[in-house]
Amino acid sequence: MAEVQVKDNSAKGGKVRSKKQVPHVDLTPMVDLAFLLITFFMLVTTFNKPNVMDLGLPAKPKENQKPPDTEIKLSNSISLLIGKDNRLFWHQQDNTSLTDATLNETSFDREGIRKVIEQAKARAADQTKFTVIIKPTDDAVYKNFVDILDEMTITKSEMYGVTDVKPWEQAIYERKVGGSTAPAPTN
Repeated sequence: MAEVQVKDNSAKGGKVRSKKQVPHVDLTPMVDLAFLLITFFMLVTTFNKPNVMDLGLPAKPKENQKPPDTEIKLSNSISLLIGKDNRLFWHQQDNTSLTDATLNETSFDREGIRKVIEQAKARAADQTKFTVIIKPTDDAVYKNFVDILDEMTITKSEMYGVTDVKPWEQAIYERKVGGSTAPAPTN
């Protein structure tokens, strides 16, 4: 028990006064209660593991070794443009044949982009080399980008890449969206 003791320094003989008891508070039960509460909350609390997206990057090439250029044929690829306001566009055209009519819009659900990717993969000349090219615009939000990466896993599209929107795609996109978004990047 914890208690405070007071020493009486009255050395003179005189009147005898009755000793007053000094009040004391025993803090032992409060300390016990504090440790019980700490122990209780430590045992009851669940700890969340951080959710981290696994991003597999290619190995860094050795010096003086340039990776071979790979050309992606239009018949084996599809380009996805992630736009503003949760809008998603796709095409399988080059810079000469892309128009407002061939830049198609779809949604992020299973009847939208998932169906488009699966149909394009089925039409591909070589399904083993089918590539999805993801091109987020400056107006795209991160959630939509993550949704597209999830669709790559769902549709088992193992070959995909992320790149910038080309200036000719940006011009068609801006006309399709119906407004000026950001200035076209120069490449």
